[in-house]
Amino acid sequence: MDYSHHMGMSSMDHSSNNTMTPPHHHPTTSASHSHGGGDMMMMPMTFYFGYKNVELLFSGLVINTAGEMAGAFVAVFLLAMYYEGLKIARERLLRKSQVSIRYNSMPVPGPNGTILMETHKTVGQQMLSFPHLLQTVLHIIQVVISYFLMLIFMTYNGYLCIAVAAGAGTGYFLFSWKKAVVVDITEHCH
Repeated sequence: MDYSHHMGMSSMDHSSNNTMTPPHHHPTTSASHSHGGGDMMMMPMTFYFGYKNVELLFSGLVINTAGEMAGAFVAVFLLAMYYEGLKIARERLLRKSQVSIRYNSMPVPGPNGTILMETHKTVGQQMLSFPHLLQTVLHIIQVVISYFLMLIFMTYNGYLCIAVAAGAGTGYFLFSWKKAVVVDITEHCH
């Protein structure tokens, strides 16, 4: 009898602690993070505008004030802008360090029965060269930044999502205006 009474009290104590999390969240079925003291923070799954308890990439980097959100907005904006600049810089660097260039042309049917020539450029580099090593390091940096931007967007925080989009747009506007080719095959996540 004492055992069942003890179980009842334990169950009551446990259920009273569950009142801190909303009843529609289920820790076993949704993404959650445990922070030291056993607090459970639920990850939002819809877009929202707020600046309280917004985790930014790392568990120790939490936004809690409007000023912190403004600083994060500027930092994310600049990161997205830098990402666009990095893509263009890699392209220009590749053009400058080209070892061999081969052009392949092939006929393509055009409008009104005309025939157009489509030209493809193949660029060759030596694998064990400084330009290729530099491109490899820059590619790694580009991939990491692109995933960071994706994860920032996945916070669903409206301010941070706007910072990613506005930074990418500004970066494209500033760095890509001389670019002749619109299609970018180096795009990663977004």
